[in-house]
Amino acid sequence: MPSPYADSSLLAEAAQRLIRTVDRLEDAAWAEPSGLPGWTRSHVVAHLILNAEGLSGALGGIVQGEQIPMYPSQEARDQDIEDLAQADPGELRTRLLAATTDFADALAAVPEDAGSTPIERVPGGRTFRTASVPDMRMRELEIHHADLDAGYTRAHWDPGFACAVIDSMAKREAWDSPFTARATDTDRSWTFGSGSGPTVSGTSADLAWWLTGRGTGDGLTSDDGGLPGIGAW
Repeated sequence: MPSPYADSSLLAEAAQRLIRTVDRLEDAAWAEPSGLPGWTRSHVVAHLILNAEGLSGALGGIVQGEQIPMYPSQEARDQDIEDLAQADPGELRTRLLAATTDFADALAAVPEDAGSTPIERVPGGRTFRTASVPDMRMRELEIHHADLDAGYTRAHWDPGFACAVIDSMAKREAWDSPFTARATDTDRSWTFGSGSGPTVSGTSADLAWWLTGRGTGDGLTSDDGGLPGIGAW
């Protein structure tokens, strides 16, 4: 799979970092708010579990010659997160480890020539290529690890990963106001939207965090004095 994160060791390292953070959480901390509005830390971990399980099922379907969506429906996905978030912390820790292991096994079993095979997020919904799965899972692991608000932050991100997040966000079409993002630590720039607009500068991690709808733009500057509005990821 042509992905910087197709190297299983990089995904495994990110997963292990997350698991170590989760294992250190006191039981009482699971019900506390995460960095995501309306979600506790249990919700974030539940989402990561179900994301891994959904991807594992879809990848397993490819190996079997079947098309299996990640989730039965958007409503079912949302309810499953809500239900699983009520589980005991011990159950969530165990299931996260199992889901992480199953995902690694499922990804390793996909034939090399299956990269262009489409996967449905929900039946009849948007699709993505199998080759994009490693990048998708890496973003889920690293961004939601920081969302846990449990000691791991965007400052821990490798600049290469942060730039990959910005690359992904730049491919999206829904940008109301045009602007340029300039990473001061990598000397890279990205254009968002069409037309001219301000240049927003900062580290690649600060830019990536802001572009996914997180924070208020701490650490960023704009050459016109204001930051464009960014919607939730």
